[in-house]
Amino acid sequence: MSLSRPALESRLRASAPLILDGATGTELERRGIATRLPLWSAAALDSDPELVHQIHADYVACGVDVLTANTFRTQRRTLAHAGIADRAEELTLRAVALARRAAGDRAWVFGSSPTLEDCYHPERVPDAAPLAREHAEHVRHLARAGVDAILVETMNTRREAATALHAAREVGVPALVSFVCWDGARLLSGESLADAVRVAADGAACAVLVNCLPPSNAPACLDVLAAQALPFGIYPNLGVPEDELGFRRSEELSPDPFGELAAGWAARGARVLGGCCGTTPAHLAALVARVR
Repeated sequence: MSLSRPALESRLRASAPLILDGATGTELERRGIATRLPLWSAAALDSDPELVHQIHADYVACGVDVLTANTFRTQRRTLAHAGIADRAEELTLRAVALARRAAGDRAWVFGSSPTLEDCYHPERVPDAAPLAREHAEHVRHLARAGVDAILVETMNTRREAATALHAAREVGVPALVSFVCWDGARLLSGESLADAVRVAADGAACAVLVNCLPPSNAPACLDVLAAQALPFGIYPNLGVPEDELGFRRSEELSPDPFGELAAGWAARGARVLGGCCGTTPAHLAALVARVR
């Protein structure tokens, strides 16, 4: 499958919501792969790439429209912590190829473009020059890998979101942007989601989303997102951040209730739905069954 910006914009305004996949990092951990920081899910690109492919294939079998490539931690900055900074392009291309092989002609492949530092620590966002340089490098790698779109995700400040969106525009790949709001309609930086939405519009994002938030915080965010013009969406987490593992899964919300929640979000106008950390193929299968 291939995707142009007009095609993506048309799909986002179609009758059925666009369905993203679920978690990769916590799904690797659930299946027995070590996902400790700093590399987290990127470590599996070396240790067990076939399992990464299998997880992608399991999401495709659920009927999702989009696979997000395992590029959440393939930026040079993260890899430098493990002494492999020079492998940023190699591992990014490998991650996209694994997703593409699983997707075939049944799903699009989006490239993950997250915060350069820990997504739960807005105070660690780099200064303007390295921020621009490193986001530009990462999206160049994603573009070379042939992603259909770039998912600028888990943004905790307006400043970094604007920089990442600019980088995506420079390489000519359509982008969606997603913010993390843990408590109410505010980013972790304390900035309002309403102000962040304006960054999305100014940055020519095709859609604005929230992700890696607890489902209980969805209503506050949807109130804001539904009041603006861009297509919007949500893909929440199930669990809590954890310093050593990166994220600790929770089994409290089973697949069927998750699917029911997603159907409610769709009823409120959400055009993009999926799952973040802690969700599984079973959760996404329930979401697909409820929403479609």
